[in-house]
Amino acid sequence: MTELEEVQRQLADLQSQLAFQEHTVQSLNDALAVQQQEILLLRQQLALLKQRQDEHSAQLDTGAGAGLLQEKPPHY
Repeated sequence: MTELEEVQRQLADLQSQLAFQEHTVQSLNDALAVQQQEILLLRQQLALLKQRQDEHSAQLDTGAGAGLLQEKPPHY
């Protein structure tokens, strides 16, 4: 194998590795974008649940829910 053929082979190998790395980076970027969207959605849901919990706690503290606490469940 001549020196020129060796250089061409090495260049082809490098191009192949670069293409693989570009594909891998793009796949990781896509996965990261999906995960970021899921995190944002989960944060919104968590904020809504916290708001509902705070409202429920406030109702219990003001006595609005006192009747619910003293009422027996339907199976009694």
